[in-house]
Amino acid sequence: MRKSDNRRHILALSGGKDSAALAVYLKDKPGLEYVFLDTGYELPETYEYLNRMRAILGIEITVIHPERSFENWLNLKGGYLPSPQQRWCTEVLKIKPYEKYIGSDYVYSYIGIRNDEDRDGYISSKDNIIPFYPFVEDGLIYSDIEYLLESSGLGFPEYYKWRSRSGCYFCFFQQKIEWLNLYKHHKKSFIKAMSFEKIGQNEKRFTWSEGESLGELVQRRGEIEESYNKRSPMRPNNRSKKLVDIFQNHGPTACIVCDI
Repeated sequence: MRKSDNRRHILALSGGKDSAALAVYLKDKPGLEYVFLDTGYELPETYEYLNRMRAILGIEITVIHPERSFENWLNLKGGYLPSPQQRWCTEVLKIKPYEKYIGSDYVYSYIGIRNDEDRDGYISSKDNIIPFYPFVEDGLIYSDIEYLLESSGLGFPEYYKWRSRSGCYFCFFQQKIEWLNLYKHHKKSFIKAMSFEKIGQNEKRFTWSEGESLGELVQRRGEIEESYNKRSPMRPNNRSKKLVDIFQNHGPTACIVCDI
C-alpha cells in the first residue's frame, strides 16, 4: 500500500551531461535526493565525474546496485545479448533496482530530458513514481545545458571527448567508431565486452555491433576510421572536439535508462 504521507524527490544521475546539468539547475531545491544506478560496467571517467559532482555541488549520491550481475543475467537469457529491440539490461540492471529502492514511497522522479529532444524518458508502471521534466517545462535546450555545466565549474565528463553518451561501456547504442575508441582508451573493457559475444559458425551469432563481432570490427579499424574522418564534421577549425557535440541529435536514440 502506498505511503501517501512520505513524498520524496529523487534525481537519478546517469553520469552524463543532462542529468548532471539538472543537478546544477536544481541544486538549491531542498530535500532532493541524488542516486546513481551502478550497473558495475561503467567507465572510470563516470566515477570520476560523480566524485567531481559531489565536490563541486556539495551533494551526497546514493549508489544503487542490481542484485545480479550482467553475466548472471546473460546466462539466464541463454547468451542472448540485449539490443535496441530487446533492452532487457535496462530492466534488470537499472529499473528494477531503482523501483526496489523506492519501494512504496510516493516519489517525484526528476529526469534530464531537454526541450529540444524528441524522446521519452523512463516512465514507471508503478503509480507511486511520478516523472517530472524540469528542462522541458522550462524550455531548456542543449546550449542551456552547456552553460549550466561550464558556468558551474563542473564541465563535461572526460569520456565525451571520444564517446557520445553515458552508460555501460558495452552499450549497444554505440557507433562503430565509439567501439574503436573504447578499444583505444579502455582495452580491457573492450575485451570484456568481446567475451560476452557468441560468434560460433554453427549457431546464431550474438554480437554487440550489428553485422559483425567486435573482433571483426577491430580488424576493419583502418577502414572504419577513414570512413568516419571523411563524413565527420569535426575539423581542426571546429570549435568543439567533444564527440557528444558531433553526434548531438544525430546518433541512435539513447537508452531511456540513462535519463531515468
